[in-house]
Amino acid sequence: MHPIRVGIQIQQQHATYPQIRRAWQEVDASGADTLFNWDHFFPLSGDLDGAHLDNWTALGAMAEVTERVQIGCLVAANSYRNPNLLADMARTLDHISDGRFILGLGSGWNQRDYEEYGYEFGTAASRLRDLDRDMPTIVDRLNLLNPGPVRGSLPILIGGGGEKVTLRIVAQYATIWNGQGEPEELAHKNRVLDEWCARIGRDPQEIERSAQIFTEQMDKLDAYLDAGVTHLICDAGGPDYDLSSLHQLIAWRDRHVSQAG
Repeated sequence: MHPIRVGIQIQQQHATYPQIRRAWQEVDASGADTLFNWDHFFPLSGDLDGAHLDNWTALGAMAEVTERVQIGCLVAANSYRNPNLLADMARTLDHISDGRFILGLGSGWNQRDYEEYGYEFGTAASRLRDLDRDMPTIVDRLNLLNPGPVRGSLPILIGGGGEKVTLRIVAQYATIWNGQGEPEELAHKNRVLDEWCARIGRDPQEIERSAQIFTEQMDKLDAYLDAGVTHLICDAGGPDYDLSSLHQLIAWRDRHVSQAG
C-alpha cells in the first residue's frame, strides 16, 4: 500500500493574489503532503463573474513561494493547451519547484470556460478521445525535453471516474488516480482500475489512489482508506481560506503513521 498522504486544493476564485499566496504558505508550513489549485477561468460558486486568476501562471508563483509540499493542478483540462506545450510547461514548473510538481490532467467539463475562451466544447466523449490521443504526445515530449524532469520522470495524476475510457487511460499513463464520491463508490472504481491494469499488463500497485473530499465526507476518512484510497485532498473555500479540514486530515494521517510504527 502507498503511504497515507493528505493535501488541499486552494481555488483561485474570489480572492486577491496576496490572500492566495498566504494560503499556499500556510499549507506549506502545515505538514501537508500536497497542494493543488484548479484549471478554470471563472468562479464556480458565489458571483460567477467574480475575481479569478489563471492556473498555470499561479503555479509558477506557487512553486517559488513554497518549499516542501508537492504542487499541481487538480486538474488541468487537456483541451486548453497544445500537448507538447503543456509537457514543456509542466517540466519547467518541475524545475522551478525542484522536483515537486505533479502533472494533473483531465478531459475538461465546464462549458463556460470553453465557450468564452474560444475552445470547442464538443461532447464528454470527444473530450475523452482528445485526452486519449494527447497522452502519448505529452509523455513523448517529457522524454525529449532538455533538461528533462528533475527526478527523471514526472508524477502524472489523471482525474475522472469513467470506467470504460478514463480508468483505462489512467491504467496506461498515470502514477496517481484522482476520483470523487463516497468510499463504496471509489472502492468499486479501484477494482475496475485494477482490472484495466491486468488487461494492459500494468502493476496496479504503481498507481496511487487519491480522492477529493468535501466537508460532508470528513467523517469517513477510515472508510476511504479501507476502500484503497491513500491520498485524500480537501478544499478550503475562499477567499478567507479555511484550513481546518486540512489540519484534521494531517492529524488523521499522523495518527495512522504512529499506529503503524
